[in-house]
Amino acid sequence: MSKKLSILLLTLIIAVFVAACGSGNQANKETAKPAAASPQATNAATAAATPAAPTEITVKHKLGETKVKTNPKKVFVFDYGVLDSLDRLGVEVAGVPQANLPSYLSKYKDAKYINAGTLFEPDFEKINASKADLIIISGRAEKAYAELSKIAPTIFMGVDNAKYMDSFKENALTLGKIFSKEAVATEEVAKIETAAKQLQTKASASGKNALIVLVQDTALSAYGAGSRFGIIHDVFGFKQADSKIEVSTHGQNISNEYILEKNPDYLFVVDRGKVVDGKSTGKQIIENELVKKTNAFKNGNIIYLDANYWYLSGGGLISVEGMVKQVADSVK
Repeated sequence: MSKKLSILLLTLIIAVFVAACGSGNQANKETAKPAAASPQATNAATAAATPAAPTEITVKHKLGETKVKTNPKKVFVFDYGVLDSLDRLGVEVAGVPQANLPSYLSKYKDAKYINAGTLFEPDFEKINASKADLIIISGRAEKAYAELSKIAPTIFMGVDNAKYMDSFKENALTLGKIFSKEAVATEEVAKIETAAKQLQTKASASGKNALIVLVQDTALSAYGAGSRFGIIHDVFGFKQADSKIEVSTHGQNISNEYILEKNPDYLFVVDRGKVVDGKSTGKQIIENELVKKTNAFKNGNIIYLDANYWYLSGGGLISVEGMVKQVADSVK
């Protein structure tokens, strides 16, 4: 073999060897690269890093402490204010007392909801048979608390008239925690608080006083600060036409002469019959010759409050919002 041919062959062999080494090194480099994380792995890692929502919370209430599993499915409600809050939050319920439902909650008369008795007398058998997960009550069903607690976790969510807005807020935010609706509940409460503060400023600046009267058939009862309708004085900012009204569940019995004597600038009227038996007597009883001599009548300031909100429900996200708006719209 010639010398030139030998050199050529040797050169080719070296070139092939170098190329092979280069490929090996590249392969090693590629092998050494970390594998890209799959979307599933990324999601799992993120979930592991995020604290899980609690599956059970302890609710402190007027009648004790109750452990409640979050996001319960079969919920029975014996307070129309709580029912309207759940409705606003988009939470479904299993059963309610269907008698005397506020008109704005009439959809709960549908057969898909269990008629759970009355606000005062729950149907224990129906609730037990349905395997309820949570029962919510307030003052009207308070006597049934012990028996209901034997069936399912039961919590009391009545509104404290002495601190209406605080207890209303606490109830709404507690519902938000139970049903994983905290952000919505917080936003709704903040909106109502803002409107209530604006009303308070407006009413206080007017310097006007007010008298709150419940009409039941032909009987009249007055309510002052700290009472079931006392939010008008305690939160909305109206002075009392009579600062000595006794605080009681059923109000202080009064007459037309009393209304004339106190001569309120604003007369707020709750017509019980309109929502209890459909027999409205409010305007007929109130607008008599004596009351027509008051400043409230002369200035067009007799306000017939929506008894759905003020008498049947109250304390709910929908009802309190409506209560604030109706009174705010009446202030001149």
